[in-house]
Amino acid sequence: MSAEANKAAIRRIYEEVINKGNLAAVDDVVAANLAYHGPGGMELKGPAEVKEFVTAIRIAFPDVCMTVENMIAEGDYVAHRARFTGTHQGNFRGIAPTGNRVTFTANYLSRFAGDKEAEAWEEFDMLSFMQQLGVIPPMGQPGK
Repeated sequence: MSAEANKAAIRRIYEEVINKGNLAAVDDVVAANLAYHGPGGMELKGPAEVKEFVTAIRIAFPDVCMTVENMIAEGDYVAHRARFTGTHQGNFRGIAPTGNRVTFTANYLSRFAGDKEAEAWEEFDMLSFMQQLGVIPPMGQPGK
């Protein structure tokens, strides 16, 4: 698959799968043996776990919007930075809804095999995310 086709697959993951909730598209762009390595040791294996995670994100942040800010592709790899915005309206990984609006950027490196994402690594500022949710106080302020 070409670098441009790989970039189009990444855009499809954000626009169709995450933003619109089209879980059927996961099977078109994610390899059966996908290995996703996320922050805090989070691991996802294969399309079924991706669908479960996207569902959880969309329940917790029903107005979720992920947009590509930068993307570079070479060979089987795509490096991309995306902006996440959403309002915390549902339970998320044990955190009760706060009603807080969050925004952050995340950096990814995706490896493609054939025409599907086969492995991905994600890094983002988890501290800032937790502070925006109100779970962790901002630096210099006492805890609750």
